[in-house]
Amino acid sequence: MRRPVTLVRRLAGHELRLMLALVLWAARRRGGVGPGDRPFGHARDQAAVMYGFAFVCVVETVAVSYLLKGWPAVHAVALFLDVYTVVFVFGLHAASVTRPHVLSGDAVRLRQAGHVDLRIPLDRIAAVRHELRFTHEKADGVLDLKVAAQTSVTLELSEPVTFTGLLGRERPVRVVRCHADDARAFATALRDAVTRERTAPSPGPGRPA
Repeated sequence: MRRPVTLVRRLAGHELRLMLALVLWAARRRGGVGPGDRPFGHARDQAAVMYGFAFVCVVETVAVSYLLKGWPAVHAVALFLDVYTVVFVFGLHAASVTRPHVLSGDAVRLRQAGHVDLRIPLDRIAAVRHELRFTHEKADGVLDLKVAAQTSVTLELSEPVTFTGLLGRERPVRVVRCHADDARAFATALRDAVTRERTAPSPGPGRPA
């Protein structure tokens, strides 16, 4: 019984994140970016597609509303679903805009829309490459966070991290491909951060009690 309840909670949480993203988007703010963090956007290349899809949904809403005006009950249901679809599409894009990738002092958070927030410690990153890819074959241990069907930065990990999907399924990943608006700058910043993490002096022994 707990499994369906958990799924409902996860889906409801996803919907709430989309609605919050709309509020942040309207306020021109970003979520999850703390003092000293470096955000890297990843929504630019999907904007035209999302706006186009939203426009098609609006046209469909108007057309269906006109066709069903003689059936008030059906019209009300269809109008609600169509309007919600438009809001959902804008919410997806708003989540991508307001939830950028975030590079902090000891980790990077890779995010996508409202359903992905993967934290990778810098000391687990073995290699970072700027690598533009438009084809992605499914493989064990590989996670592709595509934006507009492309990825542009590849991270190879020395140890796997656990990725949790929208419905709660967990799987270990050792290669993560993602996209950033300025992929070269993101890859360079990641490499520099990983180098600093590796070369940072270890803390000295504490004073004896």
